[in-house]
Amino acid sequence: MNYTPEELRSICLKRSFLDGYSRKQVNNLLALINDDYSRVMKENEEMRTKINSLNEAIQHYKMLEESLQHSILVAQHTSEQIKVNACEKARLITSEAEANATKIIEAANQEIVRAKGKLEEIKAEIFTLKTKTELLLQAQMEVLKQISID
Repeated sequence: MNYTPEELRSICLKRSFLDGYSRKQVNNLLALINDDYSRVMKENEEMRTKINSLNEAIQHYKMLEESLQHSILVAQHTSEQIKVNACEKARLITSEAEANATKIIEAANQEIVRAKGKLEEIKAEIFTLKTKTELLLQAQMEVLKQISID
């Protein structure tokens, strides 16, 4: 039987003539109180065990949460570092590509200047050869004019 504190206060024990309270009633009441108290103590111990188990689980989950938060922070830091490194690498690649393009353009411009110079040299040689050929032909014409057919 489960007694409430009110019920325990309201229990009236009969008095026997010489012994005071009835020994049987007192023993029965003590047995009932002992049973209830044992049950309450057992429930209390079970609750404490359950609370300890739940506290351990809470601590475990808190550690997992901290670990996950740390992992997230590391992942964020790593992703930021990767992003910074990628931007720096892209900037370096772009700079290198621009420098190479500038070198290629400069080399092409120099080749154009050389080709134009060579073209001018060839034109000058052609002009010189043409002039020499014209002079030679004129001289040959003069020689032919002087030769008379007699």
